[in-house]
Amino acid sequence: METTEIGKYTKSFGLSFAITSVISALLVILKETNEATVLAWMKTATPHHWITHGIINIILFVALGWVLSMPNSGQGLKISANALIGNIVASTLISGLLIAGFFI
Repeated sequence: METTEIGKYTKSFGLSFAITSVISALLVILKETNEATVLAWMKTATPHHWITHGIINIILFVALGWVLSMPNSGQGLKISANALIGNIVASTLISGLLIAGFFI
């Protein structure tokens, strides 16, 4: 089997996506269960709470990707392409199940 090396930015931003995906699902649950506080703040921060949600996701994604790509973070992120793909798929499924489970 051929081993394909992936770059540090692919690794760091792939893991950032996986983490951001789960946190985004948790943020949906948080704002839906705290309408008077969290949801109200998100509605006043921008014209719509989904815009605020998206901004938080983008900031988190970029910040985590940048931090994880730094030379001293995680000793260079030793993760294979297959493991990264598995993490991304798993986090996306978990996020979907969290949101679906909350609304069901």
